Amino acid sequence: MTSLKAVGDATSFGHWDKSATRKPEWAHTIEAMRGWSFSIGGVLGVNVRIHMFFALLLLVSVSYTSVAGVSVARGVGLWLLLFLAVAVREIARGIAAAWFGLELRSILLLPTGALPTYATREDTERAGSARVQRKLALVGPIANLLTGLLLIGFVLGMSPELGIWSLLDRPWVTPIHLLRSLIWMQLLLGMINLLPAFPLDGGRVLRGEFARAGGGLRRTRQAAGLSQMVAVALIVAGFLMNNLLLLIAGVFVLTFAHMEDQGVLLESAVAAVRMRDVMLTEFSTLSASATLEDAVAHAVHTLQDVFPVVRGRNLVGAVSRQGIFEALETSGNGYVQGVMTRSFHTAQPEDSLVQTLQRIATGVGAQLVPVVEDGRVVGIITPQNLSQSMVILSQARRIVERNARAEQSRGDE
Repeated sequence: MTSLKAVGDATSFGHWDKSATRKPEWAHTIEAMRGWSFSIGGVLGVNVRIHMFFALLLLVSVSYTSVAGVSVARGVGLWLLLFLAVAVREIARGIAAAWFGLELRSILLLPTGALPTYATREDTERAGSARVQRKLALVGPIANLLTGLLLIGFVLGMSPELGIWSLLDRPWVTPIHLLRSLIWMQLLLGMINLLPAFPLDGGRVLRGEFARAGGGLRRTRQAAGLSQMVAVALIVAGFLMNNLLLLIAGVFVLTFAHMEDQGVLLESAVAAVRMRDVMLTEFSTLSASATLEDAVAHAVHTLQDVFPVVRGRNLVGAVSRQGIFEALETSGNGYVQGVMTRSFHTAQPEDSLVQTLQRIATGVGAQLVPVVEDGRVVGIITPQNLSQSMVILSQARRIVERNARAEQSRGDE
C-alpha cells in the first residue's frame, strides 16, 4: 500500500517523514542540535550549517587574549585554526563519502567535527553499515593527524633551530603561539575523535555496534553514560594540562551526551504509545460525490484540516481544506472525488504510533492516517492533532503517576 500523497505543504506529513524514517538512534538529538545552527551556504550542492557553539568559542578565544596579554586578533586567529582543523577532516570525509557513492545533503559543523545528513534513505543505511561506518570514522582522525605531522615536518624543515621540544612546550593551544596551536589543533582533534563518545567518530562506531548487536534502551543508555565519563575525563585533562581544546571538547561532548540520554528516555516513552491513545475520535468526513462548494460549507463548521472521503461506508480517499480551496481557485466548482488523494496507509487502534510513522516514511509522506477497525474508520491522525495529543497524553500520564505515588505514600504511613 502506497503512502498518502500530500495536498499542499501545510497539511503534509513532511515533519513525520524526517523523524520517522529509519535513522540512527541519536537522530532526534541531531535534529535538536540543528535547531541551534545557521546555514552559511552550499558547497558543491551540500548545505553547510554551523552550530552556535562556534560563536561561544569565538567569545572564549577573544577573552583568552586578555588573560594571555595579546591582541584580540590572535584570539580570532586561534578560533579560525579550530575551524580550519574541522574543515580539514570534513573535506577528507566528504571525499571518502563520494568514494563510497554516498550523496551528502547537508553537514552540521560542530567544534569536534560535523554530523552529515545524506540525500536518500539508501545512502543513510549504507553509511550506517559496519564496513562503511568504520572506514568513514577513521578518515577524519587520519586526515587531522597526517596534517599535523606534515606541519611538524614543514616547520622543522624551515626552522630546524626550533627543535621538536619547542613544539612540546605547554600550553599547546594558546593565542600566544599560533603556529604551535595550528599543529596541536590538528593532532588533538584527530586523537579526540578516536574516543568512544558520541558525537566523536569513535562514539559513532560504538553506537553502530550496539545497534547491530541489539540491547535497545539499556545499551543506548550505556553508550550515553560512557560518553559522559569520557567528557568528564576530557574536562579534567583540560584543566590539568591547561589545554583549551580539551576543555572545549569535554564540555561539548558532555552537553551532547546529556541531550542524548534525555532523548533516549523520551523515545522509550513514545515507543509505548498506541494509535488509540492519540487518534481523533470526533471527526468529520466528506462524501466523494459532494461538490467542492459543499465541502467548503462543511469545513467552515469544523477546525479539522484534513477530511477522510467516503463512499457509503467505504473509505476511498482524503482531501485537505487547502486542497479544496486551491481546486476552487484554479478549476472552479467540481466534485471532491476529483481532487482527493486515493492512496493511503491505514492503521489499527492497537498499532504502535512509532511503527506506524516508520511505515509511512517508506513512501512520500501522508496528510492523514485513518485508524480502521472492522472495516470502519474509528479515528484519524493528522500532523495538526498529533503534537497536541502527545502533550495532553504526557500531562495526563504524569498526573496519574503523581497521584499513584501519593496514594502509595499514604498507604505506607
